[in-house]
Amino acid sequence: MQMRNHLPETLLSGPFTWETARASGVSASRLRRADVVHVGRGLYRPADWDFDLEAAARSLSAVSPGAWISHVTAARIRCQILPARLSDSTELHLSKPRALPEVRRKGVYGHSVLAREEEIEFVDGIHISTRSRTWLDMARRLSVSELVCMGDELIRTPRPQFEDRTEPFATLAGLRALVGRHPNLQGVVRARQALDMMRVGADSAPESLLRLAMADAGLPEPGLQVALRLHDAMSPTADLGYRHRRIAIQYDGGHHLLDAQAFSDRRRDKAFESAGWTVLTFDKDDLADAFQSAVGRIKRALRTDWLDHPQASGFADAI
Repeated sequence: MQMRNHLPETLLSGPFTWETARASGVSASRLRRADVVHVGRGLYRPADWDFDLEAAARSLSAVSPGAWISHVTAARIRCQILPARLSDSTELHLSKPRALPEVRRKGVYGHSVLAREEEIEFVDGIHISTRSRTWLDMARRLSVSELVCMGDELIRTPRPQFEDRTEPFATLAGLRALVGRHPNLQGVVRARQALDMMRVGADSAPESLLRLAMADAGLPEPGLQVALRLHDAMSPTADLGYRHRRIAIQYDGGHHLLDAQAFSDRRRDKAFESAGWTVLTFDKDDLADAFQSAVGRIKRALRTDWLDHPQASGFADAI
């Protein structure tokens, strides 16, 4: 076989397997040169390759029959909500059935677990845990509030005008059934606790965290995606709110700083205010404060409203 001075273009973009290299005409001796790194059994990469998690996971999946990408790696590939400390993780996690030998690859976190066939998918060349199973696997590592944020994203109702889907990724009933099938999985107690606190309607992790902070403070549970006008698809909505108290609560993230979005937000808030609602708006500074100041403002708004409408019992006890 003729020795190649350069690797084929198809092998330069990321990790590749022994079988792929041989099919491209690359000899065993060529794979031992300095511009190729032997990552592990049957797996190589170009020495100057810039790490790409999805490419690494795809190659790892290809050389790991019967196994699947899981945990934080699966969450990152699927762009699921993760806490900041894990949002740019480059960890490679691989799960296998207990009947197969343990994972022993350098730089790979191996897991021997029980999983049903429907909890694993084959997507874009990668055997990977489903979003729901990934959420359950992450229960061993995330706090209850972090699991709530991740779970709220799974069960939220998508907006077809912005997303290429019409159904949520999961339902509360489906997640409860999943948890019920794995009663001995590490972290399952936190998963059960998170399920009781998850709600359909949170569009972002900060919205979930604000709701949890309100619950911790003993405030009445707010409605989510509260429409100003009922039965009107074009009505402006509040992220959270108390309809009977006419209090609208908004969390404005980073994209709300854009001129077009800021104009839309002002128009939204003015519509609520013109209808006699109190509008409370919070942002990343409130998030950094764990919403402690925000909770105080919400309490004051509820208290003020109750003083104006003392016939509305129940709210006084809550605040």
